[in-house]
Amino acid sequence: MSTPVRYLSQLNQLFRRKRAALLDDLRAALGTRSRTTVFRILKAVGYFTSYSHAGRYYTLQRIPKFDRWGLWAWRGIGFSSRGTLRATSAFLIEQSAAGHTHEELEHRLGLRVYDTLRSLVGSGVMTRERFEDVYLYLSADPKKAAAQVAARRELQVPAPPTALPFEPLLVIDILVQAIHHPREDAAAIAGRLRAAGRQVAAGQAEEVFHAYGVKKTAVPSRLRRSQA
Repeated sequence: MSTPVRYLSQLNQLFRRKRAALLDDLRAALGTRSRTTVFRILKAVGYFTSYSHAGRYYTLQRIPKFDRWGLWAWRGIGFSSRGTLRATSAFLIEQSAAGHTHEELEHRLGLRVYDTLRSLVGSGVMTRERFEDVYLYLSADPKKAAAQVAARRELQVPAPPTALPFEPLLVIDILVQAIHHPREDAAAIAGRLRAAGRQVAAGQAEEVFHAYGVKKTAVPSRLRRSQA
């Protein structure tokens, strides 16, 4: 059954004013107190539920511009193409070349994920391994997990002489890209990350390159993947 035009118009008016809305906002905009009616209309047009704020916010399917990790945020409200925080965390760990630490996931998602990670490990959806002085969260597939640990070891380069004024996750993202694209300069690496939705300037990538001794046309031997 098609959605009445008046409802579509009311939704459009609401989401022109705000990109994400609470259930009460939707009820007011649609002129109904019925939760069933609200979700029938949302289902007809397509929608996402926030992974943050206990899933209390909704947005229309056409609104988010997801980055390479399937994430999008509006005024601190996080949405994921994967839906829930649990599914999103599992996806980010599974697709990560070098696994993720708890701190890295918190930086990426913008909220606490300790309980979510504990649940994922407990149910066997993923694994974790002690690495240096932190836990590294990894794929449940043993071969993939081993490859993630190996890639993480490649990132264990000496600390730069002075602390970089960037979040650790940004430094890791730049170094991972340097490993995968050893002949690209800082500007190209920054461009790749921007295309993926990361806010990074060429100058920032250049600072990371300089701090870790990464050459513009090739990564140093301690970062280079084994060609064997």
